[in-house]
Amino acid sequence: MGEASRDRTITIYDIAEEAGVSPATVSRVLTGNAHVRREKRERVQELIARYHFVPNALAKGLSETSTKTLGVIAADVRNPFYASVFMACEQAAERLGYTVGLFNSLGKIENEEEQLERFRRQKADAIILLGGRVDDLVTNTVFAGHVRKICRSTPVVVTGKLDRTPCYSVRIDASAAMRQLMDHLFLHGHERIALVGGRLDVTSTYEKYQTYSSMLNARGIRESGDLVVSGGYDYQSGYEGMNRLFEQPVRPTAVVAINDFAATGILRSIFEHGLSVPADISVVSFDNTFLSELSIPKLTTTDYDYDYFGRMIAETAIAAAEGRNPAPETRIETTLIVRESSGSAPVL
Repeated sequence: MGEASRDRTITIYDIAEEAGVSPATVSRVLTGNAHVRREKRERVQELIARYHFVPNALAKGLSETSTKTLGVIAADVRNPFYASVFMACEQAAERLGYTVGLFNSLGKIENEEEQLERFRRQKADAIILLGGRVDDLVTNTVFAGHVRKICRSTPVVVTGKLDRTPCYSVRIDASAAMRQLMDHLFLHGHERIALVGGRLDVTSTYEKYQTYSSMLNARGIRESGDLVVSGGYDYQSGYEGMNRLFEQPVRPTAVVAINDFAATGILRSIFEHGLSVPADISVVSFDNTFLSELSIPKLTTTDYDYDYFGRMIAETAIAAAEGRNPAPETRIETTLIVRESSGSAPVL
């Protein structure tokens, strides 16, 4: 803030930003709340003294310094996965007395940066990043620097990772999810297993690929590069990826789709080639969105218990906003849901 700040009114948000804490923490220091760590308390008290900060009413508590809002920035809420996570997060937050605002970044880093700043200006108590740059295998240093500045005054919760930032992480155990699918396919005699969709510069996809490869190697099955088809996370990527697999001399007996969205495109490609699922090719997937129940046949997939996932995101964000020091990282366990799209390996 510096000397220039003496020419304007100092607010609780200015104190919070310079101290690197939430406005709620400043409020608790002002009201003598015991639930503030010593180092944070001393940092806030030093700034209060330096700027001769006096709130309008010393008795003001968290309810008057908090907007009771969470800001959510989703990569693309049209994706059933993000829609499911957002809905669960919103419902959990509302049960805890908070409202939720939503922006879609649509995969653009400039959108994420601008939306982060908008939520900060709107005094959101915490900001949640669902996908986007937090999915990057290698953290974007410019974006990380922007988030670090936001974190000085507003806690940030991510569903991936953001290196060199103090963000809280609530993320799915992608490796465990892949192990469940691969074990299921091995149990049914599959060895020629393809992986379709996703990009290897995305952390969760990279973790799934690493697990896929190591599990094949552990069974003495040499990973065939022609059975790994990268792409995107939508219907078209699944459709085009499966068409590429049909160009191989020997087709796979099973396909792991990167998500339910891509799996629907894979199913269409298989049917257009005159084959049946699962009699000729088994198809398994990740996410257990509504698409897995609507697909014909219904998809075998991994479930994340969206109610629990959303609740953990919301509770972590609110705990951070209220200065209650939640766990820095929470892993969401997965459950295999066996439906109609997987079965025994055919003899080729």
